[in-house]
Amino acid sequence: MISTTHLNALLNAPSIEELWDMHVAQMADYGFDRLIYGFTRYRTPTSLGDPEDFVLLSNHTPEYMNTFIGDGLYHHAPMVRWALDNEGACSWRVLAEMLETETLTPQERKVVDFNASMDVTCGYSISFKSMSPRTKGAIALTAHADHDQADCDKLWEEHGEDIILLNNIVHLRILTLPYEAPGRSLTRRQKEVLGWVGDGKTIQDIALLMELTPATVEKHLRLAREALSVETTAQAVLKAAFQNQIFVLHT
Repeated sequence: MISTTHLNALLNAPSIEELWDMHVAQMADYGFDRLIYGFTRYRTPTSLGDPEDFVLLSNHTPEYMNTFIGDGLYHHAPMVRWALDNEGACSWRVLAEMLETETLTPQERKVVDFNASMDVTCGYSISFKSMSPRTKGAIALTAHADHDQADCDKLWEEHGEDIILLNNIVHLRILTLPYEAPGRSLTRRQKEVLGWVGDGKTIQDIALLMELTPATVEKHLRLAREALSVETTAQAVLKAAFQNQIFVLHT
């Protein structure tokens, strides 16, 4: 049974960091001590977009993340492929079935072998419902290293519905909270000028509102474009809005 106290804490978490810490602790109580969550708004038929634009949260070790994400192994991960093609929850028992039937490609087998070397061998994946063909979110729940998949499946039979509910709540909350990708954060001034542009204000309007020179406003916009790795101010406004960096209340 999920307590209303915990649900209220998730729903009122003021930041992604606090929300994630609560979720990691709760999933560990269920037996899943390593999580990796990913969300993209830039999916195309051939790509998930720039990894630096992903909302990416994990408590895996840096060694694991540097290889799985940094070296691009996720491109060939069987459960990532499953998450892209499906919605809902899936036992990692399917990996054993793929190995048994020899349906894994050599690249997929490399990912499975790497995961085995890092004790990432049993767990569940949850693929969240997408409202746009450009978006996709999913989370991988890795069980304690001393568990096997039979233990996970038994646990899921008892608590699976609660775990799915909690992960869906956390996913939806993440989409409402400010997120700054590493190395792509905006200053307060950059957020402010982008917000005014989003409101339809001209450079001259913004200069008057912020009591700055037009040249200084232009500088803030240029630096915002560089920070967000985009070419146009319109793209910067859109990306900053996607990341909830503008038009938000500051508490």
